[in-house]
Amino acid sequence: MSGDHPIILYDGLCPVCNRLNLFVLRRDPIGRFQFAPLQGAFAHQVLARRQSLPPDLDTMYVLVAPGTPEERLLRRADGVHYVLRNLGGGWRFLASVGDLLPRCVCNAAYNAIARNRYRFGRHEACPVPRPEWRDRFVDMPQ
Repeated sequence: MSGDHPIILYDGLCPVCNRLNLFVLRRDPIGRFQFAPLQGAFAHQVLARRQSLPPDLDTMYVLVAPGTPEERLLRRADGVHYVLRNLGGGWRFLASVGDLLPRCVCNAAYNAIARNRYRFGRHEACPVPRPEWRDRFVDMPQ
């Protein structure tokens, strides 16, 4: 796996996470981002390499520069800001505004959403993406 594509690690059963994926897919026509469910083998391998990080299903992660010496894992609001910044346009401005706020404030807002994410429903299994997007998902049936 090359470090060209950041990978969003998400809770595949969470409707909020799946809506975030759709949001990114629709605004990322060049395919900058890839996706992997936290329930999959790929995410477990990534998190196992960082033994201090538990595989929290209530946390979205972004794996930056995967498979390179510069590989790093962003979580919660830091991951959201990274995604918005890299989508460009007005989303970059929104990420800049978020960067001005203290990290604890951004993560508190993230945590409030994460605590309530299943109020919007819960998938029984990770939804299968549209055929035109399937190659951007790691650990998903093709």
